[in-house]
Amino acid sequence: MTDRKKMTLPMLFEKVAQGVPITWLTCYDYPTAYLQDEAGVDMILVGDSLGMTMLGFDSTLPVTMDDMIRHAAAVRRGAPHAWVVGDMPYMSYQPSVETAIRNAGRFMAEAGCDCVKLEGGAEMADRVAGIARSGIPVIGHLGLTPQSASALGGFRLQGKTAAQAKKIADDATALADAGAFAILLELVPDRVCELITERARGTIIMGLGSGPKAHGQLLIYHDAFALYPKFKPRMAKVFADAGAVIRQGLEAYVTEVTDGTFPAPEHWFGMADEAYDELVSLLDA
Repeated sequence: MTDRKKMTLPMLFEKVAQGVPITWLTCYDYPTAYLQDEAGVDMILVGDSLGMTMLGFDSTLPVTMDDMIRHAAAVRRGAPHAWVVGDMPYMSYQPSVETAIRNAGRFMAEAGCDCVKLEGGAEMADRVAGIARSGIPVIGHLGLTPQSASALGGFRLQGKTAAQAKKIADDATALADAGAFAILLELVPDRVCELITERARGTIIMGLGSGPKAHGQLLIYHDAFALYPKFKPRMAKVFADAGAVIRQGLEAYVTEVTDGTFPAPEHWFGMADEAYDELVSLLDA
């Protein structure tokens, strides 16, 4: 896109006021960030999901702050216009408010992020409040929270019963009261998401697998473009099968190198006969 302005917090809230859904994708590297920025994606989440999509782990838990800073800085360089969110990894904020503030500050100072995101409900409200008081915009994350998936019984729908749904709604209120400018609802029933969105005051509600009534949608980039081979979540739509295109290209590369088709003359550089003859003479001297 040409002449795109840098996304700001007031601009995000203006989209909500106008009823225009916010677009949000994960991203972990410079070239992908460049493409997402050019496509006009509003927000980019440098998610700790990189532990699975980029590093090959079975969960997000092994991801470190140093991992996140390195990837977030690359994304920031590739996407100068999008609102970049640094996802706080496991144990980067849980131990204490001070720990949370320090690591949130690293995302802002070292990676150039626009805000941070952390998982957890009312029990994390003091972390959210501390980060917000430090002048760092913060997003909450409720419903399926991958860092605590073991305690939740796995990667499954949350808030199916009235009591469970009320807990999510109460947690959303607690996070908003603590200063979260936005809350991600992951894998909660669509009507629960709609109810929380309707009752939100001054807080942006984003959805992931939680129906169409949130203020915007998040998808995992690797799910949306068929780049993660282990499984395809139900909430993910494949917008383009980039995985198949890349695989076909790789197979063609292997074939052409094997049969001698590649490289062709247009793929290498020559040397003048005189210079070559002189080289041979020098080597044989």
